[in-house]
Amino acid sequence: MKLNECAVGRTCYVENVLVAETIGRRLEALGLTEKTPVNVLNKKGSGSVIIKVRGTRLALGRQIASGIEVKEENEHERSGK
Repeated sequence: MKLNECAVGRTCYVENVLVAETIGRRLEALGLTEKTPVNVLNKKGSGSVIIKVRGTRLALGRQIASGIEVKEENEHERSGK
């Protein structure tokens, strides 16, 4: 599922980041890497998402959030990763 599809209040784990290379490098520098837990704090009507990752709050636009593939906490635990 995409990050912008995750429910508010849920913890998701980053599976893959499919965005432009420069944006991907910036997200990586901010700590958004594969297998990182991400808490969805809020979602806006415009499609933007506010997340908490490694103790920092980030606001991501709809296009970037839709390029980040995640698994919800329950799915992550069942797959044994």
